[in-house]
Amino acid sequence: MHLIAYLHIALTTRLAELRRDGERGDSPVPTAVIIFGLVAVAIAVTGFALAKANDWMEAIPDHQAPQAPPAP
Repeated sequence: MHLIAYLHIALTTRLAELRRDGERGDSPVPTAVIIFGLVAVAIAVTGFALAKANDWMEAIPDHQAPQAPPAP
């Protein structure tokens, strides 16, 4: 019976400590929002660079797209 009382007191004390400790780490939501924002910016920058490269390639005189080699 003493063992059950000891375990009950130990569990109750530990749960009380966990309830008091409000600082248990950051939520994953802000981290996910930051990652989503960084991915959106990376996609925008990549799209801008691709558009500029295509404009530059189209500005070359007598520009022709490369031809695929004939099949053997």
